[in-house]
Amino acid sequence: MREEYPVRYSKNLGRDMMCAVFRADTPSDIDRSKVCLAFPPQSGRYYDFKNFEMVECARPWIESGQMFLICVDGIDWETWDAQGDPRARIELQELWFHYVVDELLPEYTGDGKKAMTTGCSMGATHAANFFFRRPDLFDGLVGLSGVYNAQAFFHEYCDDLVYANSPIHFLPNMPLDHPWMKLYAESQIITCVGQGAWEDELLASTRELDAIMTEKGIPHWSDYWGWDVNHDWPWWRKQLPYFLDHLSKKGYL
Repeated sequence: MREEYPVRYSKNLGRDMMCAVFRADTPSDIDRSKVCLAFPPQSGRYYDFKNFEMVECARPWIESGQMFLICVDGIDWETWDAQGDPRARIELQELWFHYVVDELLPEYTGDGKKAMTTGCSMGATHAANFFFRRPDLFDGLVGLSGVYNAQAFFHEYCDDLVYANSPIHFLPNMPLDHPWMKLYAESQIITCVGQGAWEDELLASTRELDAIMTEKGIPHWSDYWGWDVNHDWPWWRKQLPYFLDHLSKKGYL
């Protein structure tokens, strides 16, 4: 498995941005690999997936050439997790969103090839947001212990951009004949949450998203693990390979 740490200047953000890339040894493997964007937890960084051994959990699928993993760098400390003017925060979040979909992702996909998203905790929040906003670019989601309501971070403030970054808000209002609905139906959507320590808010949010998708007729798998399953890395290290194995057996990877 090869690992690379490219640095690119983002026109949207006006700064250099890093990411971590993990792929099979053969350079041509990207042509047949499923590109996967992994988002860090709250105010985390691009190296968290490696440092907390999530990359190691995904090694079998990376080394086999089934998955090409890109660990995205976040700016939560300036946006979702920051203080100050909420409009300025969500505008910066939107610039980061466009950095990912308009600058970073096309470097590795192109020609209409779709990617998948994943993440733990707030990484799952971002993973779901990218997937549900752009199913023309993404056809898979593995969200582990996420909150899917942007107002959990912006509280009573809600404007057009907060709404656009909040699947629990915009999905219920999406018409059944919206073109995104067909793309959701053709995708692999997995959310998972434990029912143990520190999972209460995440559990409630996952159940709410589950109910919305069920009501909309969106095929998905919302998996609820036991009362001993806490909001912590040891459980996410069990969950990620479990779901990657499932996707591999389905022929998605």
